[in-house]
Amino acid sequence: MRVLVVNAGSSSLKHALVDSEQETILRRGEERWEPGASPGLHAQALHAALADAGGDAEAVGHRVVHGGPRLSNPVLLDDTTRGAIAVLSPLAPLHTRAALEGIDAAAAAWPGLPQVACFDTTFHRTLAPEALAYALPREWCERLGLRRYGFHGLNVRWCHEQAQRILGADLCRRLVVCHLGSGCSVSAVLDGRSVDTTMGFTPLDGVPMATRSGSLDPGLLLRLLSSGIELDELADALNHRSGLLGIAGIAGVREVIVAAAEGNERAQLAFDVLVRGVSGAVAAMTTSMRGLDALVFSAGAGEHCAQLRAEVCERLGQLGVAIDSSRNGRHAEQIAAVGAAVAVLIVPAGEEIVIARDTAGILGAAARGRPHRVSALADDRAGHAKGLDRPQRR
Repeated sequence: MRVLVVNAGSSSLKHALVDSEQETILRRGEERWEPGASPGLHAQALHAALADAGGDAEAVGHRVVHGGPRLSNPVLLDDTTRGAIAVLSPLAPLHTRAALEGIDAAAAAWPGLPQVACFDTTFHRTLAPEALAYALPREWCERLGLRRYGFHGLNVRWCHEQAQRILGADLCRRLVVCHLGSGCSVSAVLDGRSVDTTMGFTPLDGVPMATRSGSLDPGLLLRLLSSGIELDELADALNHRSGLLGIAGIAGVREVIVAAAEGNERAQLAFDVLVRGVSGAVAAMTTSMRGLDALVFSAGAGEHCAQLRAEVCERLGQLGVAIDSSRNGRHAEQIAAVGAAVAVLIVPAGEEIVIARDTAGILGAAARGRPHRVSALADDRAGHAKGLDRPQRR
């Protein structure tokens, strides 16, 4: 099946025509803009992508960041499932608005073409109970569905598959994936299952990002609210004006590195904060797996910023991480130093292949009259806290 895959991110629209059977990309494109730019850009870019596809697509598969407690597997899009995604938009405002624009643009351009939503939260449905739960009053968690969801799961799943291909399954049982782009997360994958990750209830959690704050002291947020900062202003600042942009006035990692090299002290501070956050998260993830076999860098900065990889890995020497500077500088597939205890890989993001595969699976299952399940979730952990799979009340 030829699937037009639409990945509407916080600062870009990536689209690819994918042969789901051969798992090959026939055509691809990307448009980028500043994080937090005005609404409508995703729809405009997608209209152009649809025109470029030239009618070759047989289906459209969308990356949707947040599936909430109910949308736990890929779904065929209709008015009901689109509405369920829209209800969740406050939990991932940078991405859900973009995804909905893409869904609506595709429906307007090709009303007869089936569309499927694939969720970043799906892969993380196997989080260990202790990684999933928040230490908050139980009644709040049950009533509001407060739990860790995790994000970037489509690419984390792809990275695990590629690590197995490169190293063999026995050499990447305990895997940490660093997805470092405009959004950043670090995830622990044990025997192919997500057991821990830095992002939580929303994609704001975890390490600092381009414009998002990452984890903060809750007392700091209480202080801001009590000082007169309005809730909407706080939400906008945490999503659009924090992270690298908040510290240095520059959102892109590569631009931050250039500015730091030119003597910009704020840019250097922003870079150091990011390195500290990522390296600390990698170390923390190893406690969920009792060790580390392999480390993967992926997404824009993870794939292309040798200095970021080098400085993160330099802080992880106590875990057996060491890289070859020449291989790292060339962005080679394997960059670990000879004899290092931990394999270190660079894996280009591959959400589009995973989305095309799942889109074809959903449509094939629908044609056969039976539900489709993602194989990695066939034995979802039981024992989630009572009420966490209830729909959220608004």
